[in-house]
Amino acid sequence: MPQLRAALIVTTLVIMGATPAHAADGPAITVEQDRTQPVFSYADAIREHVYVESEIDSDGDGRLDRVRVDIIRPKESGPGLKVPTIIDESPYYDNSGRGNESERKVYDANGNLAKFPLFYDNYFVPRGYAVLDVDMIGTTKSDGCPDVGGRGDVLGGKAVIDWLNGRAPAYHADGTPAFADWSTGKAAMIGKSYDGTLANAVAATGVPGLETIVPISAISSWYRYQRSNGVIYNYNYMSYLARAVDTDPAAKCAAVRTRLDADADDRTGDYNAFWAERDYVNGTVGDVSKVRASVFAVHTVNDLNVKPDHFSTWWEALADRNVPRKVWVGQYQHVDPFDFEGRRDLWVDTLHRWFDHWLLGVRNGIMDEPRADVQVGPTSWITQRDWPAPAASTTFLRPAANGSLGLSPGKNGETATFTDVRQSEDAMVADIGTAKPGRAAFTTGELPRDLRLSGTPVVDLRVALDKPTANLTALLVDFGEDTRIDWRRGQGITTLTRESCHGESTAADDACYREVVTNVATRPLEIVARGWIDAQNRDSLTDPSPLTPGTYAQVKWKTLPQDYTFKKGHRLGLVIAGTDSTYSSETATGAKVTVDLHKSRVRVPLVLGVGHSLTDGDVPKDTGTWHGPRQIDLPVPENHLY
Repeated sequence: MPQLRAALIVTTLVIMGATPAHAADGPAITVEQDRTQPVFSYADAIREHVYVESEIDSDGDGRLDRVRVDIIRPKESGPGLKVPTIIDESPYYDNSGRGNESERKVYDANGNLAKFPLFYDNYFVPRGYAVLDVDMIGTTKSDGCPDVGGRGDVLGGKAVIDWLNGRAPAYHADGTPAFADWSTGKAAMIGKSYDGTLANAVAATGVPGLETIVPISAISSWYRYQRSNGVIYNYNYMSYLARAVDTDPAAKCAAVRTRLDADADDRTGDYNAFWAERDYVNGTVGDVSKVRASVFAVHTVNDLNVKPDHFSTWWEALADRNVPRKVWVGQYQHVDPFDFEGRRDLWVDTLHRWFDHWLLGVRNGIMDEPRADVQVGPTSWITQRDWPAPAASTTFLRPAANGSLGLSPGKNGETATFTDVRQSEDAMVADIGTAKPGRAAFTTGELPRDLRLSGTPVVDLRVALDKPTANLTALLVDFGEDTRIDWRRGQGITTLTRESCHGESTAADDACYREVVTNVATRPLEIVARGWIDAQNRDSLTDPSPLTPGTYAQVKWKTLPQDYTFKKGHRLGLVIAGTDSTYSSETATGAKVTVDLHKSRVRVPLVLGVGHSLTDGDVPKDTGTWHGPRQIDLPVPENHLY
């Protein structure tokens, strides 16, 4: 057992980042070099579990659901030494597991955890934190049924924060009351995917005591997770996910799953009360205006599982309310920053400083540093004041009748036509320069300089249909041979046998995890930004407005956000098509789509440098003779739940 350093947690010392003095009144958290130090024994830590009573009866059995909370905390913690708490609430602890190595909970003979998944316990408990692995309602050892982002999911996690602050009851396995007399009341929530989604959701309730959250690849609106402007990604997904995370007998929650699909209303794809309950930006259970916690968000711009508009929309809303925040923006698919190549040590240290600052008041300067870390290449990162890049400015790219794309609009009366057919993205971007009935394609000439996109492009088309609606897809494409991060294969990483360790270990729970390298691939193009809309949802997600056949209407929508550099010598392309079979389950309408090119454009946020504005020379139009790759195979990334 490491020798404990007795130290006073004196507010003035902590705030100044000074080393606490030796004290005679027993062990305490130690801060040196602006960081808490590992002075507590991980092997001797208290391992226990309690059941927190929620205010939800999700399975309708007449009893309030109890939430299983597995706890590890320093042996010295208690009424005489209160410690802050780091929480990872998850539905995955007994099914797909957590992290790149799919770790599950492992219990000892007393029913306590011998193995806590991930490194949070190994690293932070020796530094004076409690770590709680919480089973989401309806999963693992908690009561109830999964609510897939709804009230049950949200209020179960909130109840744990309330218990830490003496506002909710909890019980030991024998039924006796359990009190968190070791808790300072200050808590953080962290996690990737569904886990990070729960952090967003609980923060959006405004629950006191939740001081900070670290949502990684996290959902901010379940509507946006399954739909884009009326276009449905997957049918009956809510019941599928509820069943995937629930290892109880299928009959137990069958009625709840039936209700989930019925209320989701896949028949229309519209936004309704069901989705409003699962909207943490502007919803009925959670709302960004209630957020008290600081936010350290991590997302990747090529995540086609939890798509990056979850982060960008949440981030923008937080910024509007001046919520203290920080962000890492990566280029992988659905990957945890612990597995960003070359960043593991930096991630652990940054997370350490973040928690020290927000949970213990250590003034370590983390809020004085650039707010955003942004990946700009396979192993290249930059820091900047915010995201999107503050220097980004709006540029309008305009399609013209000869298949060109540039800064000046097409001539009055110029049009392009295509039919809404169901096709893959590969087909949409193949053989550019050859007319095809299922798409309209436009390209610039060779770019004379690098152009960095940072932010969210907006497609603005004037279209006429011969039917009441059509599914529309817009793709921004980089045409040019290059070696890029291959986020389509293995999420963008390959796992090695070599390990690195962060924290202390026991025989049952080691702190060591396999390292990774970034996958790269050399291809002649990359789809940079993509976006979808059902044209009848152009004005409202709740009240569709079918188009009058033969009459023009303006259809405007956002693509997914991106941060990407179109290199000198490459061509920038715009492809407009119908139903995307790669990422949508929709049936094509068969509508003929006519685009008024003179009144259509795409707004692209480009980083141009101080005092520079684009001219036609910076974005030369194609002469109409260029042909892209005739066939392209773009693997579809694995859609891991976790």
